[in-house]
Amino acid sequence: MTSEIMSEETPLLSDLLPNVKHELVYQRFSPGYKKFIVGVVSWCGLMPLFISGTFYPSIPEIAKDLNTTGQNVSLAVSLSVFATSIGALAAASYSTFYGRRPVYLIALPLSIIGSIGVAAAPNMPQLLFWRFWQCSGASPGMAVGAGVIGDIYRLEERGTAMGFFLAGILLGPALAPPIGGLAAQYASWRFMQLCLGIFGLIAFAIMFFTFPETSHPGARGIDALRQSGRSERSWLPVLINPLQPLNLLRSPNVFSVSVAGFFLLLTDYVLLVPLAYTIGKRYHIDNSALIGACFLPCGLGNMVGAPIAGRISDKIIVHWKQKRGGVWYPEDRLRATLLGALTFVPLSVLGCGLVTHYIEGPIGLVLNLILLFFNGFGVDLVLSPSAAYTVDVLHSRSAEAMACNSGFRSFLLTFAIAGIMPMINTYGIVATNTLSAALAWIGCMMLALTIRYGDKMRAWVDVGYSNADNN
Repeated sequence: MTSEIMSEETPLLSDLLPNVKHELVYQRFSPGYKKFIVGVVSWCGLMPLFISGTFYPSIPEIAKDLNTTGQNVSLAVSLSVFATSIGALAAASYSTFYGRRPVYLIALPLSIIGSIGVAAAPNMPQLLFWRFWQCSGASPGMAVGAGVIGDIYRLEERGTAMGFFLAGILLGPALAPPIGGLAAQYASWRFMQLCLGIFGLIAFAIMFFTFPETSHPGARGIDALRQSGRSERSWLPVLINPLQPLNLLRSPNVFSVSVAGFFLLLTDYVLLVPLAYTIGKRYHIDNSALIGACFLPCGLGNMVGAPIAGRISDKIIVHWKQKRGGVWYPEDRLRATLLGALTFVPLSVLGCGLVTHYIEGPIGLVLNLILLFFNGFGVDLVLSPSAAYTVDVLHSRSAEAMACNSGFRSFLLTFAIAGIMPMINTYGIVATNTLSAALAWIGCMMLALTIRYGDKMRAWVDVGYSNADNN
């Protein structure tokens, strides 16, 4: 009788075993330790945005110090975006093979050295050289950080965790410009770069002493080599193509979400990169500290939007999964992007152009600051669910998927940013902002089409999509 019971129950237990293992992998760390991990990776994710954000209000001072023009110095912004995209792609590839922790410990010293080099740069060529290393060393923050979130949080919790991760990162756009402006006005832009080096050193120390390896057991490339018997060494040097994650752009879903994110994020740069020469000039603000303060509403909007969007996207996933009788449809998460993509982002950038051109005085300045807040809020209503979606659909390659998304987006921004100030100088702020708003609406359409036809798009090209059982 016992053997009959065993024979009846054993298949059921074996069927349940993979699900049990899948749940246990997310219970390796306590809830409190998970929050600590999110805080640590948010600190590192904050670095590239802080490096960029402290630079914008310093552009006039840097141009004066290096005897060049603001338009030339703005090339350093394009270079920093390019360096961040290349660095993120390489970091994601190596984090898939070696794990998350080694990538952070190798990349952060590059950013520290780069920050010191930027602070000491006597001319534009050296500034650009060291700026590249400063930004590429800080680049794992977003892509590898998102991979860490995917490692430690279940599907139904991931959007909320991603929202808090992005909210922590987006302290950069909120705090960096005012701090950079204060440093440029009352100390030196070079002093700010040294502070960034110290900031990176603290991040390295925290990572070295407290950060665990979060990759799922046996999921790293080096683990696969050991299991196959091809290597027994704890460290195996390999050369990985840093552009490897871009292969994921073969997926229509990843490509569509990445391009849509580019169109919507571009509005941020259209507003912020030339701010000292648009809002600053129009409203007679020539104090670097006050110019830096004008960036604050956009950053605050980012901070508010990210956690709200993440939580909403989790609730949408749960609601639609129940509505479909337990069937998970990944593109449901993107429904949380539509409000921001349709209204807040395009209308805010369009409104800023019109207000700056037509409305003078304190009223015009206040309206611009309000619109900057709504732009930051709207952009993160889009980017937070998009990041969680990217991790959802390619969970086993989450860092690479995130690097593909953000790296490709940053690569496009490299060229777009270089054209912002020349376009404003040639065609004016209204034409430039109107074009940016139109592109944002195109991005909204791409997201809507991905939601509607996501399953068919995934069927066109299979790049190893995740399913409900391994997510």
